[in-house]
Amino acid sequence: MEALSLIILAIAGVGVLLVGAVAGLVVTRRRKPAPLPDTHTDVIVPTDPDAPPVEVSSPPATIETVPELEPEPAAEAPAPVLDKPESTASRLVRLRQRLAGSQGGLGRGLLALLSRERLDEDTWESIEDVLIGADIGVAPTQELVDRLRTRMRVEGGTAAEARTVLREELINLVDPGEGLDRRLKVSGEDGRPGVVLVVGVNGAGKTTTVGKIARILVAEDRSVVLGAADTFRAAAVEQLATWGERVDVDVVCGPEGTDPASVAFDSVRQGVETGVDTVIVDTAGRLQNKQGLMDELGKVKRVIEKQAPVTEVLLVLDATTGQNGMIQARVFSDVVDVTGIVLTKLDGSAKGGIVVAVQRELGVPVKLVGLGEGADDLAPFDAGAFVDALLG
Repeated sequence: MEALSLIILAIAGVGVLLVGAVAGLVVTRRRKPAPLPDTHTDVIVPTDPDAPPVEVSSPPATIETVPELEPEPAAEAPAPVLDKPESTASRLVRLRQRLAGSQGGLGRGLLALLSRERLDEDTWESIEDVLIGADIGVAPTQELVDRLRTRMRVEGGTAAEARTVLREELINLVDPGEGLDRRLKVSGEDGRPGVVLVVGVNGAGKTTTVGKIARILVAEDRSVVLGAADTFRAAAVEQLATWGERVDVDVVCGPEGTDPASVAFDSVRQGVETGVDTVIVDTAGRLQNKQGLMDELGKVKRVIEKQAPVTEVLLVLDATTGQNGMIQARVFSDVVDVTGIVLTKLDGSAKGGIVVAVQRELGVPVKLVGLGEGADDLAPFDAGAFVDALLG
């Protein structure tokens, strides 16, 4: 029994040793967890304050950086296309034709009456009615009829003779030769620019006329500055700026509501400093029955003349207004001493007699006529061409 007990104890001891060996083998084969890669993400690692500073490593190779694209340069605005204004000679030919088409009725009516076999009192009364209806005026009409009566009795009554007599007498009526200088005074003296002040009521085509005059001067190789002194209408300032861009002319303007005299003064000052040939100043469309506004127009002229004398004051009249235009002409002439007339819209329903009436009333010549909406539909007035157009 003792031997059996010893054998059992030995077996138990061997078993314990085997179990311990197996357990130790299992522990030695256990793997430690791998350390995290050094990616320096948003995990904050505590650092030793006494340790030297450590540079932050670059981002992991798996993160690709996209290079920044340089911004494309802004496209330059295209340069404005400049117009080439029509020469004075060519526009005169074209405008004579247009005037003949619109005003020929007056002359043809007169010729038909004068060519009758018998010129009795009824015929002469009809001639007077035609002339007065054409806005020539009562006094000029009576003078013309008296001269026609005398010459027709002496020189005969054929159609050809009647036309010759009528043409000569109409030219005498339109261009009496009493010192009417139709030249546009656009040149100054003593190195200063000529200053053209353009006045008139709204709707007469004043701002458009300023732009068209600039085109005429540019076509003659003159340098020009435009002054947008119609500061009460933003549309007028924008319109004038457009006219200036089309022929590469500087336009001086101010904010809407600026004192017109201030803009006019700055315009002439720039013209003096830059040495241009001519400064053209657009003004507000003054109502002739508003005395305060008319006084302001006089102030504009006085302020301009602190820089340079005003060489020309052009009154723009709508030729279709008839006798209303005459009232406007008288009032403006009293305020700013008008030196020339611009008749616009003469190709429409206008009656050619307004040329005679306004010259007789003011004693100043019609210098320019407008015959359409085109940029070059403005030309110097020529009495002979005008009468020929009337006669058709």
